Amino acid sequence: MVSTLDIILDFVFRLVILLFLARFLLQASRADFYNPVSQAVVKATNPVCKPLRAVLRSVGPFDLASIVVAWLVAVASIVVFLLLASAPLNPLSIIVGGLIKTLLVLTQFYKWSIIIIVIASFVAQGSVHPALQLLQQLVEPLLAPLRRILPSLGPLDLSPMVVILLIFVFEDLLLRTAI
Repeated sequence: MVSTLDIILDFVFRLVILLFLARFLLQASRADFYNPVSQAVVKATNPVCKPLRAVLRSVGPFDLASIVVAWLVAVASIVVFLLLASAPLNPLSIIVGGLIKTLLVLTQFYKWSIIIIVIASFVAQGSVHPALQLLQQLVEPLLAPLRRILPSLGPLDLSPMVVILLIFVFEDLLLRTAI
C-alpha cells in the first residue's frame, strides 16, 4: 500500500529530476536561452550544475553535469524509498534503477509536452506564450526527422502521433526492464 508520504516524495523527486533534465534538454536542443522559463530553469539549477561543470565538461550541445545530477537524484530517490521500506540495498540495481527512472521521467516529459502542444495548436492557434514556444523548441528535435519521412497531409501533422506511439513502446520496454 502506498502512503501519502510516498506519493509526495515521489512527486518531489520526479520534479527535481525533471528540472535537471530540462536544463539538459534546453542546451541539447539549443532552445531560446532568453525565454523566461529557460531563465528560471537555469537559475534554479546553476547552484548545483555550475560547480560540477568544472569536473564534467559539456560534450558539444550536451550538458553532462545536468544529466548526471538528474541521474543522481533518481538514484537518491530509489535509496530513500528502499530505506523507507526497510528493503536491502543492492548497488547495481540502484544504479540501473536510477537510469531507468531518469529515462521514464524524460519519456513522460516528452509525452505530455507533445500532448500539450497538439491541444494548444487546436485551442490557441498562433499563441505566443513563452512556455508553449519553449515546449515546441524542446520537442522539435523528435518531431522534425519524422516530418521529413511521413507524407504531408496538408494541415494534419502525423508526427506527434507517431512519436507518442514510439514513446509508449519505449516506456513499456523500460518498465519491463525495471521489473
